[in-house]
Parts: sequence; C-alpha cells; structure tokens
Amino acid sequence: MRKSNPSNFNLEKKLLSSGYDFVIGIDEAGRGPLAGPVVASAVAYKFFNTAPACGHPSLIKEGMGEVLAKEFNLIRDSKMLSEKQREKIFDFILENFYVGVGICDHKTIDRINILEASFLAMKAALTSLKSKIKNQNAKLQFKNQNDLSNTKYQIPDTRYIILVDGNKVIPNLSIEQRAIVNGDKIVKSISAASIIAKVTRDRLMREMHKKYPNYCFDRHKGYGTRQHFAMLRKHGPCEIHRRSFAPVKKLAKKGI
Repeated sequence: MRKSNPSNFNLEKKLLSSGYDFVIGIDEAGRGPLAGPVVASAVAYKFFNTAPACGHPSLIKEGMGEVLAKEFNLIRDSKMLSEKQREKIFDFILENFYVGVGICDHKTIDRINILEASFLAMKAALTSLKSKIKNQNAKLQFKNQNDLSNTKYQIPDTRYIILVDGNKVIPNLSIEQRAIVNGDKIVKSISAASIIAKVTRDRLMREMHKKYPNYCFDRHKGYGTRQHFAMLRKHGPCEIHRRSFAPVKKLAKKGI
C-alpha cells in the first residue's frame, strides 16, 4: 500500500482560525556544503484569505480539484523529491504562495558562521515576503475601494506567525514564532519553503559551475562528496569555498 504524504495544512488552518492573518513557513538550504551560499525561503499560502485586513480566514481553495490536489501532494520535504520533481513543483508554489528568498554568500558565512548566516538569510527572506504581501493586498484594497489615487492608504497591522523548520527560532525578531522539528516533513508551508530554497540554491550552484568548471558544482552543489574532495585536493579551494569550514581550511593551510 502506498504511503500517503504526511505534509498538510492542518497547523496553518488551526492558527488562521485562531486569529492570525498569515502563517509563514521558513526553511533553508545549504548549511552543510563546503562551498556556495546558504539560501532561505519564507512562504505563505495565498488563498487562505483574500485580504488580511478583513481578518476572517476563508479557506476559499479548500475544495481543490483532483489536479490541484495532486500538485499540492507533491509539496513535501525537498529531500524526499528528485531534482526533476522539485523543478516541476517550483512554479506551482510561486503561483499559489507568496514567496520571499534570502541569500547569504560564502564571505558572510565565513565572517559570522553558518548558523548566524542562516538566520540572516531567513530574515532577508521574511522581509521580501512581507513586502510582497503588503504590495499585493494594498492593490486589492485600492481596487475594492475604487480609489487608486489614495496614495496615503496603509494596510492595518497584520498578525503574522512564523513556523521555522528545526529546533531554533530566529533570534532578535519581533514577530511571533514557533520552531517545528521536522517541520519540512509535516507542515505544508515549510515543505514549500524547503523546495523554493533548495531549487534556488541548486540553480545558483549550476551557475557557479560555469565559472568554476573544475569542481563539478553542477553535480554535488558544493556538498562534501567524494568527487568534491577529489577536486579540492587536485585544485585547492576556489573563491566560493567556505574557508571557515574545517575540510577547506585544512587544505588551504597546506597550500593545495
């Protein structure tokens, strides 16, 4: 018997029904690699409510057809999907979720450490997401009021809650948060964020392969595979390698 996909919207619906306007899932990709950036994504499903200022979350897309249900079923932990599946569902997520992306490069990682860089990328993703939510809903409000000339219009305070994958919340953030262990496997919004972050980073690493073809970044995406270590030993670290990571630091000290 085929195992069903456990990732669902149950927690989002519960939080929305308790008064939140937007439930945001956040995840990152690229904490472990020896090279390249760490990428974070923040997402919120668009159709739980039509205008956050109205306050009542109407799940207007709950009665999905079979085609939509199949697409949403594919939104799960990015590690459970093939590269082809992630690419396939990427655009669907962009259409159905508000999406923000944040990126911290290798230099920032070396300067402040990978954990802090991951949090910084998450904050950047959240800022981008909130801007998109406010801009789109301001347009909806203008349209509803037939007052596109009202440039002083401000969206009332919106209640956000963030669901962060893992066991740590983002430090120094005023928005309410919850850390969800294995959130990318069980919470649909976090699953969607994991896919956006992973696909975005993989695309960046494929671009890096064009600049540094000796390292085969298009294959291993900077992770510490046998092939990557072989290329490191042969050519030494390149510009985008994380010099603060022990295997890279060791080779750099040897002058390889």
